[in-house]
Amino acid sequence: MTSSFDAAGLTVFERGWLSSNNVLFDGGERYESVLIDSGYCTHATQTVALVHNALGARRLDRVVNTHLHSDHCGGNHALQAAFDCAVDVPAGEIDKVDRWDETLLSYRDTGQRCPRFTRTGAIRAGDQLRCGAWLWQVIASPGHDPESVVLHQPELKVLISADALWENGFGVVFPELEGLQAFDDVRDTLNCLGRLQVEWIIPGHGSPFRGLGDALGRAHSRLDGFIADPARHARHAAKVLIKFHLLEVQSSGVVELLGWLASTKYMQVSHGLYFENMPFTDWSTALLRELAAARAISIGDGKVRNI
Repeated sequence: MTSSFDAAGLTVFERGWLSSNNVLFDGGERYESVLIDSGYCTHATQTVALVHNALGARRLDRVVNTHLHSDHCGGNHALQAAFDCAVDVPAGEIDKVDRWDETLLSYRDTGQRCPRFTRTGAIRAGDQLRCGAWLWQVIASPGHDPESVVLHQPELKVLISADALWENGFGVVFPELEGLQAFDDVRDTLNCLGRLQVEWIIPGHGSPFRGLGDALGRAHSRLDGFIADPARHARHAAKVLIKFHLLEVQSSGVVELLGWLASTKYMQVSHGLYFENMPFTDWSTALLRELAAARAISIGDGKVRNI
């Protein structure tokens, strides 16, 4: 699905939940073409095609990543191969990318993939980023990811919120899965967004929406629930990782999937922090049953399948 924001000169490619949404500024005759976030690697061919179709004979000049989770930057490599474009990442990720440390970049710990790409620049909180005819404010948004940023255009009152704010919540708070306290960072980010003048929000996942105050209310309520019961958040995060894996592979043998879960660090750490009194296999099996009961997956004939 695409939707156009004519005044901002941007187009939103709304993707499925395996890939983040992509925001394209074609730049017109005067400015660079810029793509915000590039989706997951298994959708990279589609991402390149979407950009090609939108730009026509023009090339893509630059990719800007709001953060470096695999579903937001997994298409970088393919876009660089297709367009020889520049790639800007949050400044706090520079060394990790340049050394390509897949542990610090989270890909090994989440059991996800991201083809190596070349960073050519960086963005920092407080920067003004030229996207089309407008300058966008780069705002730090730690919580979901410590280095994440959002982009705000105050005159247009548009916010590109990535995974800091969705219409009904926000992304998994991954530092909490490592035993690091990050719920306060989420609160601070939500409060920061609440001080902005915003009419339209373009989230990292889901359709663009209006109603910043209502969305923040729902996000604060969700955060309050996680703070009151951190194990609930860990359980939710584990289910998200399982669902993401199945979105990628579509089906897996039960034994193979349980083996994948046992080898994935974030699953191991979450289990150790909150559920160590339950054997890991029993805990993992219970998560699969809950996902099946919610009709997010199906289990049968020794197979687990995405729905």
